[in-house]
Amino acid sequence: MFKPSQRDNEIRSGTSSSQRPRKKTILHLRLKEHRYLPIEQVLDACELKMAPGEIVSLIGPSGCGKTTLVKIAAGLISPSDGSVERNTDSGAVLFQDHRLLPWKRLYDNMAFGLKAAKLTRQEQFERVSVAAKAMGFSQADLKKFPAELSGGMKQRAAIARAMVTEPDLLFLDEPFSALDVGRRREMYRALLTEIESRACTVLMVTHDIFEALSLSDRVLVMAPDPGRVIKEVTIKMPLHLRTRQLAHELEAELLSDDMIADLFRMKNWEKVL
Repeated sequence: MFKPSQRDNEIRSGTSSSQRPRKKTILHLRLKEHRYLPIEQVLDACELKMAPGEIVSLIGPSGCGKTTLVKIAAGLISPSDGSVERNTDSGAVLFQDHRLLPWKRLYDNMAFGLKAAKLTRQEQFERVSVAAKAMGFSQADLKKFPAELSGGMKQRAAIARAMVTEPDLLFLDEPFSALDVGRRREMYRALLTEIESRACTVLMVTHDIFEALSLSDRVLVMAPDPGRVIKEVTIKMPLHLRTRQLAHELEAELLSDDMIADLFRMKNWEKVL
């Protein structure tokens, strides 16, 4: 089981939002192992506890089991040997693929997650309108079908569809990868506003070390064969005080570890080529 020492694995630079008092554990994953086939072990033993309002990112090379771990945590697949406790009834999952329904207009796609909620049509309309505005959509956009939207617009629509349900627990699997740099920054702000206002808890997969260190309270580094957590980094600087310079410094410190640099094939990472 992964139990890193506090001294070895923290990057100290202030006071993190993860240090705020927590009332309970909203997610507790205990995994002895996970196999897709009897002879194919995908994940090794690990344990993950998350408190309300905490943001945890999973980073690591392709094939290390990040998405599988998130799917287990979200309840989309059952662990072959382990357990997951989710102390909430309100959760949402966002993947790289937007998964919009092609036969429905943008408004209906955004409102799809509200079908089971006991809300009036007016209440649904208000929620969708607020989410659409936050994601940069006009009223005219809401009448369009997915085929009429760009890749970035589709992904923003998927984010809005998840956020209108007001989840307490949000699982993200590379949801910002289709967005340009400026729009991605706007989505970061929208996401963090939602987290702060509702104490939303986030477990996020990303291939971008800089993104993970910019947005997270904790970053878990995973290695493959089988997938396992090899390092935990705690960022103590509050989110609203973080800068690009700070994130780059944290990235440089993380990659100064030869084991981590080798994992990401980032030896001599200062060089462009």
